[in-house]
Amino acid sequence: MNLLLHVCCAPCSIYSLSYWREQGLNPHLCYYNPNIHPYTEYQQRLDTLKQFATDEKATLTIAEEYPLHEFFASALASEPRCDACYRLRLDYTAKLAVALGETEFSTTLLISPYQRHEQLAVIGQEIAAEYGLLFRYADLRPGFRSSQSEARERGYYRQKYCGCLFSDYERATSLRRGGKS
Repeated sequence: MNLLLHVCCAPCSIYSLSYWREQGLNPHLCYYNPNIHPYTEYQQRLDTLKQFATDEKATLTIAEEYPLHEFFASALASEPRCDACYRLRLDYTAKLAVALGETEFSTTLLISPYQRHEQLAVIGQEIAAEYGLLFRYADLRPGFRSSQSEARERGYYRQKYCGCLFSDYERATSLRRGGKS
């Protein structure tokens, strides 16, 4: 069985891909992340993800567009901003799943302890219902540290923030106040 798996980066994909393969699924990776800013960060994550897909012999579809303006418009019109970002990326993934004839989709965002899992699940289910698909939710957070460690061992680029300008700003201001990166 196939699964269209939205991927944010290679480090989060390591455990996620392994987990879904262990469930008997054959994940097809989808890179659509207009939230990632600046563009150099977007490209660095994509380059690392391409290497990961090659290393894992995984199929990877890369969105042709980088609609940063669409991300900013939805994020600025929504509170919390993360929900708009989840909706934008999962909606794209669901549309692609339909176009590819897939019946299920998920996201590597489910591995991050920094994401809002309850909202991801709700938004994923809403979008799945809209497109007649199944959203596969799994709490992959227990694999976060091992996935990051393996990314380090493989020499993959590992980012220091979620990806958007807002999360980079929050990280930077937290560091200035004495927080951890």
